[in-house]
Amino acid sequence: MNTVLLSDKPSQKTPFKLPSWLTKTWLEPRLVALTALAIVASWFAEQAGLPAGFILILNLTSYLAGGFYGAKGALESLAKRKIDVDMLMILAAIGAAITGNWHEGAILLFLFSLSNVLQDYAIGRSRNAIQSLFKLYPETAHIRRGDEAITIKFSEIKLNDIVLIEPGERIPVDGIVINGRSAVDQSPITGESMPVDKAIGDTVFAGTLNKHGILDVKASKLATESTLARIIKLVEEAQENKAPTEQFLDKFEEYYSLLIIGGIALFITLPPALGWVEFGTNFYRAMVLMTVASPCALVISVPAAFISAIASAARGGVLFKGGAYLEQLAVVKAIAFDKTGTLTMGEPRLTDIFAVDIPENDLLALTAAAEARSEHPLALAIVTAAKQRGIALPEVMDFEAIPGRGVQAVVNGQTILIGSLAHLKNDNALPAPLAAKLEALEEAGKTIMGVLRDGTWAGLLAAADAVRPEAAQVVRDLRALGIEVAMLTGDNERVAHQIAAQTGITRVYAGLMPEDKVTAIQQLQTEFEIVAMVGDGVNDAPALAAAQIGIAMGAAGTDVALETADVVLMGDKIERIQEAIRLSQKARRVVWQNITFSLAVIFVLVFSTFIINLPLPLGVLGHEGSTVIVVLNGLITLLLIPEIQRRRQTARA
Repeated sequence: MNTVLLSDKPSQKTPFKLPSWLTKTWLEPRLVALTALAIVASWFAEQAGLPAGFILILNLTSYLAGGFYGAKGALESLAKRKIDVDMLMILAAIGAAITGNWHEGAILLFLFSLSNVLQDYAIGRSRNAIQSLFKLYPETAHIRRGDEAITIKFSEIKLNDIVLIEPGERIPVDGIVINGRSAVDQSPITGESMPVDKAIGDTVFAGTLNKHGILDVKASKLATESTLARIIKLVEEAQENKAPTEQFLDKFEEYYSLLIIGGIALFITLPPALGWVEFGTNFYRAMVLMTVASPCALVISVPAAFISAIASAARGGVLFKGGAYLEQLAVVKAIAFDKTGTLTMGEPRLTDIFAVDIPENDLLALTAAAEARSEHPLALAIVTAAKQRGIALPEVMDFEAIPGRGVQAVVNGQTILIGSLAHLKNDNALPAPLAAKLEALEEAGKTIMGVLRDGTWAGLLAAADAVRPEAAQVVRDLRALGIEVAMLTGDNERVAHQIAAQTGITRVYAGLMPEDKVTAIQQLQTEFEIVAMVGDGVNDAPALAAAQIGIAMGAAGTDVALETADVVLMGDKIERIQEAIRLSQKARRVVWQNITFSLAVIFVLVFSTFIINLPLPLGVLGHEGSTVIVVLNGLITLLLIPEIQRRRQTARA
């Protein structure tokens, strides 16, 4: 595979570079065509009675052209003291020539090299599905340095450069919006089908498309360090990281090839030596047997499927770090979810407003105005709730943050104090209506704030970490797949069971420190064997490492998540977990379909060689045809069909 990864190292000039016409991608298809022409020309030359020397040249041409890359691969394997299917094919072709069956041997090499070209094309489609992400980088970028706007190559952008993004332009680097407002298509990075609104302070990613507005973006990473660059690097590494089944077949190929060569050697010498058959006829049958018993389709069936699945998943916003994790996710029996930021939104939302002697919206207006200058998460929840209701915030005077208590401000001439009930109740007894409401809110496990207006109670506000709307459906879908679901959290039992009740989870582990989460994972492994852990990739790192499969969620732009987890969900979408599981299960089914089909074809062809004296051309056709079929099965089922489905879903959205 050609390496096309970005690098932050200085480029080094190579002393010699092969011309484009000598590369395998360019040359091999042309050698296949030359092989076919030489075979046809040799046949016509024989029919026309042309000199034997001329016919020999044509036959040698077909052999040299058709066997060039096969011989090259066989010699490279021999240099590593390995025997592979390339060696079997070359030996079979040489054997055919020795018996005078030049055309059969040439046809063998032609079909063998043609199947290799088709394999390279099919697998190349999978690899190109990732490498095409490089097209998401614009060739140039417009930046502002000082008072001057200049155009440079995107790779020359420096940290903190101000990049000017016009409507319809690709964003060249990861950065922070410092001016402007727009909608950005983030589907190449997060897989989101709908554009995401961006305003001042929001993060944008390299490779995403600015739709309508104008944005000024401050570069926070170099092009070589962007999320897009890391995605490409991770997926290309994943394609080289083989699954256990694939590793087994690699070893199997070597031992199987040695067994075939040894068996064929005995088959060639023993029956004629015992006087059972004539040597020439037996030798030809041995070459047919060597061809049809070769495990080409079997060996290529697994990587073809896994590479297609990894590429398909990456285009949908799920990164598998290797075929091993893709294969293992298909048999996972239990999934443990971290609560905060995974099953929940990870930020407090205002859930209850209980006002005394004042309209509810008026209370919210006063408290939101007082909290508008605070950066505390609870303050942001109050201000956000007011904005969602379209409430205009009144003018604020004399704002003061009181450590450990809350905030105080003068709003519309009224002194508003918002803060912890533990402190507010010390100075002001809680009225009976608020006391009853407080008990219910505490029972629900919510965070409660009190509000005083000019020293008297005005009401209570409650906030909680909101459950993701899709979380309950995800739990139901996972259970439908036969997977047990558990929740791990550092929160207390009351809060944990409130969230569990909303999501349908019955197995809850609460009050956990990071090391306790590891213990919980080990307990699940004792009961269910194969366990996955879903977390944010930072404080859940020990549990992610302890599980057989660590899944980091919502990890677009998060370095730690990309490094820690085995599977990374680039978008903040929990439903992609079951999508990843279904894809891994489909990949596993395709792998076993391919393996079963490959073995069946080998059995039928070997049986036919002995029973009906299968001719070499038909043996080659069956052998190479099965190889192409298993590659196309993985490509179409795991990459092309899911891609078509994604495009239809995007069009409907």
